[in-house]
Amino acid sequence: MKTDFEAAAPARDVYSVSRLNREVRAVLERGLGVVWVEGELSNLSQPPSGHWYFTLKDRDAQLRCVMYRNRNALLGFAPRAGTQLLVRGRISVFEPRGEYQLLAEHLEEAGLGALQRQFERLKARLATEGLFAPERKRPLPRTPRRVGVITSTAGAALHDILKILARRFPAAAVLIYPTPVQGAAAVPSLVAALETASARAECDVLILARGGGSLEDLWAFNDERVARAIRACALPVVSGVGHEIDFTIADFVADARAPTPSAAAELVVPDRSAWLESIARTAQRLEVAMRRELRALAARLTGTQHRLGQQHPGARLGSQAQRLDELSLRLAAAVRAGLQRDRLRLAHARERLLQCSPAQLLREQGARYQSLELRLERTLTERLARARHRLELAQRSLDAVSPLATLARGYAIVTGAGGALLTAAAAVAAGEQIEARLAHGTLIARVTGRRDER
Repeated sequence: MKTDFEAAAPARDVYSVSRLNREVRAVLERGLGVVWVEGELSNLSQPPSGHWYFTLKDRDAQLRCVMYRNRNALLGFAPRAGTQLLVRGRISVFEPRGEYQLLAEHLEEAGLGALQRQFERLKARLATEGLFAPERKRPLPRTPRRVGVITSTAGAALHDILKILARRFPAAAVLIYPTPVQGAAAVPSLVAALETASARAECDVLILARGGGSLEDLWAFNDERVARAIRACALPVVSGVGHEIDFTIADFVADARAPTPSAAAELVVPDRSAWLESIARTAQRLEVAMRRELRALAARLTGTQHRLGQQHPGARLGSQAQRLDELSLRLAAAVRAGLQRDRLRLAHARERLLQCSPAQLLREQGARYQSLELRLERTLTERLARARHRLELAQRSLDAVSPLATLARGYAIVTGAGGALLTAAAAVAAGEQIEARLAHGTLIARVTGRRDER
């Protein structure tokens, strides 16, 4: 028989340990659902079953975790102790021991590790597609007329690029396509700038630049959209992103990679001092070639004069004199033509030099050229005068021994029938017609008689 106290006491609902753990498990799984947890990996165990058992910890606490084989097989990497992880999963209870744990469904490295892995995956995929192939790289122009710069106007990179371009090759114009280089707006702005520069074709080469920074700061240049925009651009692109140790996807896709923005500026334009040295060497070679040509022409003229002096006077003298005049005219014409070509080439060089060198240097080169030209013309005039003087002396010498001088003293040249020269009276019969050539004119006569001298 129950006492009054026992009759009034409520019925007890006593949980077994298994039931309690089971219901706690149900409450946790329904109440929290899927959660993300960040912590450091430790105590990783990989038994033959293929499941992973590990602990996530931070400075003040730790959490037991399990990842079953069908889930960890989907990961692209094997985590190591000490790695900072982001874990997605559900909170549950391991009923036999009454321990709550995280059932992990997905792991990824937190912070820079994840970004680096994402970088490597994209790099491998784009390389497989051939976006980094050397044969797709376009050559950079030797002397660009205009350089396009895609970068932020607020950064030091733009200042460095402009300073280098002005120092090395001030003749090249610069067109800036301002864009943010980090943050949410960076990627679409970079893509739009590349597409605009390609469509307008206002530049000969593009510099894609940004100063140094962390991997997160440079992440816009690791975006697939930016990489494909670089490859689709109709203009050659030079990547100058970060410092020398920094590499981005843009570096691999671009037609050329520079370790810094300043190095990119040096890469796209030639060195002005090298150009000036080249012009000086060209002028020196031109002077040597002109001297050699003049020596050759002088030797030919001397040889011609020598051969003329050895020829018989008379008809050949006139022919050789005409030939000498022709050679003189050709020499003068050749020199004038050479001078004209040299003037044109020098004018070309002067125009190019005006664009990339100090004005004083150009004035000095012009004065030197005028001095050389005056010396050349004076030398040619003197040599032609000496040649004409020698020709006149030769003509006077030939006149002194010419038969025409003998005729002028009263003698005559008598020819018979058929133009045969007569030297004896017996060679002509009476009644034949003869001709007597005098110094001035010719007499036609008929023989009326002859007198033979013994």
